[in-house]
Formats: sequence, structure tokens, C-alpha cells
Amino acid sequence: MYFTVGRDPLERTAMRNGNLPHLITELQEYHDKDHLDAFGMYIYGVALKEMQKSPVTPKMTSSPRSTIYRNGVKIPLAHTMLVQSIMVYQYNWSAWLDLAELCITDPAVEQEVEELLKPVSSHWMYHFYRNHVLMENQKEKEAIMVIERLIDGNDEFSSGLFVSSTYLLSQLAVAYYEMRDFDTAQDHFRLLEERDPQSLDQVDVYSNILFVKGDNVALSALAHRVTKLDKYRAETCCVVGNYYSLKGQNQKAVQYFQRALKLDRNYHYAWTLMGHEYLELRNQPAAVEAYRRAVDINPKDYKAWYGLGQVYEIMNMPLYSLFYFRKGAELKPYDSRMWCAMGTCYLALERRVDAMKSFQRAVTNNDVEGVATMHLAKLCEEDGDDEKAARCYLRHLELRYQAQLALSKTGGIPEGGNTVEETISSVNVDEPEAKGLLFLAYYYRDHGEYDMAMMCCSRLLDYPGPEKEDGKALQREIRSIIDQQGDGRDENRNDTFDFSP
Repeated sequence: MYFTVGRDPLERTAMRNGNLPHLITELQEYHDKDHLDAFGMYIYGVALKEMQKSPVTPKMTSSPRSTIYRNGVKIPLAHTMLVQSIMVYQYNWSAWLDLAELCITDPAVEQEVEELLKPVSSHWMYHFYRNHVLMENQKEKEAIMVIERLIDGNDEFSSGLFVSSTYLLSQLAVAYYEMRDFDTAQDHFRLLEERDPQSLDQVDVYSNILFVKGDNVALSALAHRVTKLDKYRAETCCVVGNYYSLKGQNQKAVQYFQRALKLDRNYHYAWTLMGHEYLELRNQPAAVEAYRRAVDINPKDYKAWYGLGQVYEIMNMPLYSLFYFRKGAELKPYDSRMWCAMGTCYLALERRVDAMKSFQRAVTNNDVEGVATMHLAKLCEEDGDDEKAARCYLRHLELRYQAQLALSKTGGIPEGGNTVEETISSVNVDEPEAKGLLFLAYYYRDHGEYDMAMMCCSRLLDYPGPEKEDGKALQREIRSIIDQQGDGRDENRNDTFDFSP
């Protein structure tokens, strides 16, 4: 093993094995003589996998072909050798993980591997492997179905073979976290802590959930617990770093993320979080370096791609940021944040049609924060399409009110949804909501719905912004219109009485 010094700073610490060609030649001889058992074939597969990505040897790209030639000698590809090892012995989880890495990198390889693995497709280890591949490919809903089959059972596993598996429970929690269902994910992590208090698996993800929810007390307790268990583990340093980040001590958080990377240089999650901290500290070059290291280690880390887009957006380079946001959207196409970010870039590039398409895609992907609906409303308003603008503003208010109910936890959201009157009268009013209410007030006035217009104006009276005065003026105008209509009705009314005898 030796270090290679490259021009790219991401490659400076990469270790390359110059003995791989000799090792592969020797293993190939044993394989040809049928002297390799399942574990020998696994070692051969790992060597082939490392050869494929090693810069000091001729590049052997993964392809659906079953064999390649090197120096005139027929050599199998890494995934075929790993499959052979698994066919002989299905319980080598390391072989499954190495095979999954190849499948995740190249979809063409995954298709061939699925065909080769059909003889063991009913084995429970195959389902563990499928869950891992689905999770890495950001297909959380399908992964949850696989996990629930392994836990609860189905036609293949009628009794549920892994009812108490802490590994599957942690995978289930991570899946819900990736789907941004933080409450369900936290419940699963709490159950995992009860079942195995000594486990540190996925504890970094748990700390991220507590960070997003702003639960300082729970995150502090978690940091103390994992520090007592093993303070020299990368995940522990990550948890403590998240704790200091939540407290606003970004420099100290960076120190702990750096400690995590000293313990595990390929811990891409720490690189991503360190990029977030540098972004908070307005240190854009360091943030770019951290994010680039993260995607170099794990090209499917959509958070790092998204972070790179944010950095270039802050630097007023929308074309660059659009490129990285697209990368994130390719990996996470059902995340509304990616489409909202792309829409903002398109607006900066004056590409309104593409911006509207991106915001519409965000709405269809459950934009619970209402960012996309607000942008769509403004675009429709600028285009003079008041009907669509009114629907978008009203949808924005509904989303904010639903989020408000979910946060308060004092009441649920009715199955039939909230009425328009309830939404307008109860939603918390901030700047975006004030703009929406003012537009809706004018819209209802123009359509003769004066009661709804007055309701929108009344909500603006408690808002300290400029919309308050506009709401007052509109209220006076509507009262004047109502009074004039009332006077007109009085003039047409017959006030004579006909007394009957």
C-alpha cells in the first residue's frame, strides 16, 4: 500500500494497492484449478473490484459482460465472482455489501446481478441485500415494504423471522427519516434505544432528526449517552458536533466533525455536516471543499450536492448552483426542496417557464412548507392570471395552517380538510401569508364576496407590516360599497302601507 499525490486535493490521501495485478494473477490460477472456496472467491471478487477503480492499473469498467481480457488472459468481472461466492455460501454479508456497491454504481450491472441471483431470490439474505440496495438508491417506500416483510412475515416468511432485529429497526428508522417523516423515525429510534441501549448504529441519523426538530434537551442527552459508550467512534463525534451546531457554536461543531474524520476518513456524512457548518460561518471555499469530498466518497449523497448548490447560490452563480441542484434532484426526485431550489435558479436566469415547471413539480411532491405555492402565486400574479394566483395563495395558507396544527399537536387535520373560512381566520400571519391575504382580499372584493374580503382584511390588522394599512384602506372601501348597495336597495323599497279594514 502507498500514497499517491495527485493534483486533485480529493485524491491526496487516497491509498492504492500496487500489488493488485500480482494478487489477481495468483487468485486466477487458483480459480482455474477450482481450488477457491466461497471465501477465496470473495477475496478474488474484492481484488477485482478494487482493480476496476484503481488508477495504477488499466481501468476495467463494469459492464453487463460476464468476462474481460487482460494481457490476453480471460478474467471474470468482480460482480460475477461475488455472485459465485454467494451461491456457494449465502451468509457472507460482506460479499453482499460489495456486490451491492457495484450494483449501486452501475444499473446495468444490477440488472445482470438480479438475473444471476434468481436461484437464491427466496433466501432471507437476498432480502437484506435488496433492502440495502433500495435504501442506497433512495427508494425508501420499497425498502420499507421489504423490511416489514422480514419483520412481520408474508407468504415467504409466514412467521416473521426477524421480529426483534435491531438492524432492521434501525433501517426502518432511517427510511422514514429519508422520507422526512421525522416523528415516525424518532419513535423507531426510541424503540431501538430501549431494545439495545449499547448500540451506536445510525445514531448520527438520530442526532440529525433531533437537530432538525430543534430538540436541544434530547440531543444533549443523546450526546452524553453515546460519549459514555464510546467517545472514540466517528458517529459519537458527529452527534456531539450536531449538539454544538444546534447551540450555535459552529466552530466547536467543526472541530468535532474533524475529529470524526480523523477516526474515519471516508465518513462522508461528517464531510457533509462540516460543509453545512462552513456555510453557516460564511466560509464558502471551505464549504465547497467539504461538500466535494463528500460526493467524491459517496456520489449518491444528495445532501452534499444540494449543499454545493446552496454555496454557489450564495455566491450569485445561478448556473453553477442549478447544475448541483439538478444532481440532487436526480438522486432525490421526490424531494420538493430540490425542485424549489431549481425553480429559484431558473428565476435568477430569467427562465420563467422552466421555473414554473419546477415549482409545479415541487407542489406535486408535497411541498409542506409552501415555498413552491408562494412562488407560483407570484408568477401567476405577474402574468395577470388572478384565478390561478388566488388558488396558489389559498393553497399556501392551507399548507401553513396544516403545518401549524401538526406543530401544536392540539388537534388533528380533518379528513375532509379545513374550510376556507377556518384556514383564513386561524392561520398564523407572517410576511408571505400577509401578501397572500391581501391579494385574496382584493380578489374577493372584485368578485363581490365582501364577507370573505373583510375576513382577509381583518387578519391583516394584527400584522405590523405595510399590508396592515392596505388592509385598513380596503376595509373602508368595502364598507363604502356595501353602504352604497344598501342605499340603492332603500330607494327601490316601497315604504307605503295599505291598511286593510
